[in-house]
Amino acid sequence: MDKLYIPVLLGTTRPKRESIKAAKLVASVGKTFSEIEVLLVDPSEYHFPYDGNDPENKDPRYTEITRKADGFFIVTPEYNHSFPGTLKRMLDSELSNYIHKPVAFAGVSNGIFGGARAIEALTTTVREMGMVATFADVYFPQVQDLFNEKGEIKDEAFIKRIKRGYTELIWMAQTLKWGREHLSSIYHQK
Repeated sequence: MDKLYIPVLLGTTRPKRESIKAAKLVASVGKTFSEIEVLLVDPSEYHFPYDGNDPENKDPRYTEITRKADGFFIVTPEYNHSFPGTLKRMLDSELSNYIHKPVAFAGVSNGIFGGARAIEALTTTVREMGMVATFADVYFPQVQDLFNEKGEIKDEAFIKRIKRGYTELIWMAQTLKWGREHLSSIYHQK
């Protein structure tokens, strides 16, 4: 079986973002699974002008990533009980490339809830885009205290949680990939 392609999408371009540490950890844990290829997608390295899904406002590099992807692992900070506009803009740009693909979530916050409200808000958005949300979310509460000065996680229990998230995501990605390849849909042909 070919490797599954799972981009890890970071949800913010904020200069002092702490969520980059969590996203790098999620990506590095993903690279320990032999059945997947992982790419960390930092939106600050892409161009997403304006709003919406207009062809002239797409970044062709991101279009190719989403087209090739078998699933996604989104790492989102929580800003004011929701997810950042950067992530919404990034997701909005490639609607047709998300249909019937799974997505796992990691929430990040400097408070005690670990981005839970951002994940709740994001779930309805990805559902509307035709994605299938997994249920093994990872939460990074009080992120400013979780990593050492080298950016390494202090509590190894997070590794186990991330692996559980990937295990569910991989199962769902294999299942939905089979479906996309073998079953006709109004959204894709076999």
